[in-house]
Amino acid sequence: MTEFSVIEMMARERMGGRDALESRLIRPEPPESLAMIGDDRYLSVMNRRVFRAGLTHKLVDARWPAFEAAFADFDIASVAALDDTALLRLARDETLIRHRKKIFAVRDNAIAMQALIEEFGSFGFWLAEWPEDEIVDLWQTLRRRFSQLGGNSAPAFLRMCGKDTFLLTDWVLSALAYWGAHEGRATSKTALASIQHAFNDWQRACDRPLCQISQILAFSID
Repeated sequence: MTEFSVIEMMARERMGGRDALESRLIRPEPPESLAMIGDDRYLSVMNRRVFRAGLTHKLVDARWPAFEAAFADFDIASVAALDDTALLRLARDETLIRHRKKIFAVRDNAIAMQALIEEFGSFGFWLAEWPEDEIVDLWQTLRRRFSQLGGNSAPAFLRMCGKDTFLLTDWVLSALAYWGAHEGRATSKTALASIQHAFNDWQRACDRPLCQISQILAFSID
């Protein structure tokens, strides 16, 4: 596996220098900030990611104020208490996105979030405490406990709310193969564990957050 300093050097050359590269890199929220975000905001972001899957982000984001109004600003208890009749009505609401499974997933996710809040005090605290060197396990936990968070939706949700994570985009997967870290599909537990190990090694070497490492990987190849 190639040293990350070499990968970063290539990314700098392709982006036009150190400053140009740094200007493109995102920064995760610190754990103390994640812990302070309200549970309602996490529920909103989670379900916005659910609706973004398969649709343009611009379309979903334009309609999100209507979702906020329809789902009581994503108050956890209010959403969890919605009955099937109310959800069916919302699934026919033209101001929203009429996708029955995803509309019902909003309630499912509120109920799942309630369980974590009861156990840990808040969803934000639970999220903040999860170690980044086990981020793949967090993806799998989110997929298991919540609805419609399969595929890339779990890591994309984490990126949206500021939790440090890498993303396995086509560019990142191509870079992992190019630099000798992982080749082939990234769906099995064994493959994901191997990729997590590679990111952990690179993070120890460069002291960058996972999100920046994955960006630099994507920028490092044609």
